Amino acid sequence: MSIPALPAALSETFAHYRADVNARLLQIRSLIFTTAADMPDVGPLTETLKWGEAAYLTEASGSGTTIRLGTTKSAPDCCAVFVNCQTTLISDFRSHFADDFIFEGNRALIIPAHAPLPKEPLILCLRSALTYHQHKKQKAKATTAGLTA
Repeated sequence: MSIPALPAALSETFAHYRADVNARLLQIRSLIFTTAADMPDVGPLTETLKWGEAAYLTEASGSGTTIRLGTTKSAPDCCAVFVNCQTTLISDFRSHFADDFIFEGNRALIIPAHAPLPKEPLILCLRSALTYHQHKKQKAKATTAGLTA
């Protein structure tokens, strides 16, 4: 799969980061697109700006929650992968990947720009975010089916 060209507005946003952070964020961006491409139910991603950060939405399928890329005030020399703080995703990631990532509250994975990228755990996290609503609906159906059985 070829990674789409970076839209001009996002290019400007990425250019404001330090070179090492910029390079790592672009690496994570590529991973978001390749991960989504391997998941037919996710469909095409919409890439846009939300809160001044690069954001990746599953608008076509509605399968997942928004993923945003940026930095945090507490770790400006690191990369942050944000998800909606109302989801259980960060809590789930923390229980499975405590040794692979640093976490900020219930909203972000923090990834150092210079350390090796924990690619496989990150792919699993991205897959979960890209299908969050799909899995939430499946759980609700299973619960409802259990109540009516």
